[in-house]
Amino acid sequence: MDPLFVPGVPGAPELLVLLVLFVIYLAIPILVIVALFYFLDGKRGYEERIARLERRVEKLEDER
Repeated sequence: MDPLFVPGVPGAPELLVLLVLFVIYLAIPILVIVALFYFLDGKRGYEERIARLERRVEKLEDER
């Protein structure tokens, strides 16, 4: 009997297939969702920054 072989436990090829499936079905969609979130959040950040700057300009113009 081979000491590294345990019946019912997946071997290296099976574990490699499971890892590939994990990457395809879970990791890639999660990365796409995170990328979209940061892309859309970045746009909102610019809009907020522009609004803040416009309020500051109005405030400075009122002080004149």
